[in-house]
Amino acid sequence: MEKINEEINKSMLKTGTSIVGIACTDGVVLAADRQVSAGNIVVQKDFAKIIPINDRLLAAVTGSVSDAQFLMRIVGAELKLKELKSRRLATIKESASLLAMITFRNIRSPSMIPSIVGTLVAGVEEDGTAKLYSVEPAGAVVEIKDYDANFGSGMPYILGVLERGYKKDMNVKQGVQLALECIKASTQRDTGSGFGVDIYTLTKEGVKKVVSQEIQAVFK
Repeated sequence: MEKINEEINKSMLKTGTSIVGIACTDGVVLAADRQVSAGNIVVQKDFAKIIPINDRLLAAVTGSVSDAQFLMRIVGAELKLKELKSRRLATIKESASLLAMITFRNIRSPSMIPSIVGTLVAGVEEDGTAKLYSVEPAGAVVEIKDYDANFGSGMPYILGVLERGYKKDMNVKQGVQLALECIKASTQRDTGSGFGVDIYTLTKEGVKKVVSQEIQAVFK
């Protein structure tokens, strides 16, 4: 078990991504950088790593781009089918559990190229409360009550900022500033992250994109 987790974590930390989710008193903040890498090469500078699954559910992804996009399409379709069959919206916990189940199944399917995707899932329930879940690359799912950065390459730098800056009574406005600091810090030190930051808030007012910035190198 430890050997499997060790290999998964090594793979994730090579992929190049910075994502962060912060649980606040009045909602959830979700943020990500924009760089896509292939080894030591930057192949895209404007990739949206926070993917809307539906109008009240978002996923911030780290890992293989193709696997992440495929996983989000499957989850979105499955949730729509569940809604049509049961005539009710899936809860955020049910949505995160579905994503975790598919992730668990994918990495255990025989393949020459295993699926490796880590996800932060955030959404707004029907009563207006916002929830944050982390789905690790091995498929485990856990509700996040404070913050998480999953297993992207920027995680060590992000967690350092969060350990210093996070407060239990933090509101969404403060969470946005902390998330922005986290992503900018990771892009300064992590070679796999960079070129921009996108930040969403999830509150009783709904899902909103509040930050969309480029991060450019300055030559002096």
